[in-house]
This record gives sequence, structure tokens and C-alpha cells, in this order.
Amino acid sequence: MKKLILATMALLATQIGSAQQAADVYIESGDDVGLEMITPADPTQETEQEIKEREKRLREFNDKTAFMKAENSLKRGYFVLVADNIQVGNMGYRRYDINSNSNFVLVQQNGGIVQIALNTGNPGANGLGGVTCRGKVSNQRLKTDKKGNVMMDYHLNGPHTSVDVHITLYHNSNRAVATINRAMGGPQITIYGNILPYRNRDLKL
Repeated sequence: MKKLILATMALLATQIGSAQQAADVYIESGDDVGLEMITPADPTQETEQEIKEREKRLREFNDKTAFMKAENSLKRGYFVLVADNIQVGNMGYRRYDINSNSNFVLVQQNGGIVQIALNTGNPGANGLGGVTCRGKVSNQRLKTDKKGNVMMDYHLNGPHTSVDVHITLYHNSNRAVATINRAMGGPQITIYGNILPYRNRDLKL
């Protein structure tokens, strides 16, 4: 049975030029991934080398679990990529001091949101120093490369703008990168962050 963890996340997910909107978020734990738990020995009986090896196995286990949950969320079409830094242009402006709650890529099956909020002096199209595209997801494609990285491509069509999104989820991690290209032109935007399983049945897209 699915385990739902209730979290609160401020989704600034309104159409371009609208104000902030908060939403209750349900993060689905993805407990259907089958992995073997690592049971440590009695710490008093472990050597320093054994402790290091156990801690390494535990890190690998945690990374694999995070990857499988993120991969499942991509396949199901319910996920959010929470940004921790953003690059504007192929070789330029990069911001680390961003608010993760207002910089994200969200998909809820056939609907989605891409929001960039750099909070610069220029309010931008969404009043937050960036752009918000909220609309329908189409042309969705999912594949896995030889290294085990999972890639998703889709088109997001909103009432005021549309974007093409390419996401790469790195193997054995929930770390991901998304490139955003706007149909109206402008610099490519690259979002770096973590993919989390995400489902909000009350969110209307």
C-alpha cells in the first residue's frame, strides 16, 4: 500500500503575471521498489575498515533507492524537479541563491508547470524575475541510455507561452538536470536539482 507523506510546498503556479499560490503537496514514497536492507553488525565488534565499508554500502543503498523512486515517478508522470541552481544561456549567468519553492519543473500526468523566479530587479513576465508556463503536456518520450541515465522529453503548451523540456535523471541518484527552450525564443534555461515523487490530486492544471 502506498505511503503518502504530507508536505507543504509553496507552488507559485499561476499563469504569467499572476500572484503567488500555496498548495498542499503529497509526496508519494514509491515503496514498491524492492531493495535489500543493510543490517549493520554490532558497532563494538566492527573495525574502522568495516565501518567505512558499511557506510559506503549504506550510501549506495540510499542513492539507488532515491534513483528508483525518481525513475518510477517519471514513468508514472507524477513528479517535481526542485531546483537548487539555475543557468541562463549556454555559458553564462548562473544563480545558486534561488528559492527552491518557486523554481521547479512539475508534471502531473497530462498537465505541467515550469517556473523560473530569479527575483532580480527586472520583474520579468511573471512578476518574479522570470517566467511561468502552465499548461498541457504533449509529445512525451522516455528512454534510458547505456549508462542507465533516464531521459524525458515533452512539450508544455500554455495559454501565453510554450516550452520544450528535456530532463536527464542520472543513474543511481535522484539528481537531475532540465533544459528549457521557449517557443518564443530567448536563451536556454538549465535547471539543476533533485526529482521527487509528487502527487496533488487537487491541483488543477
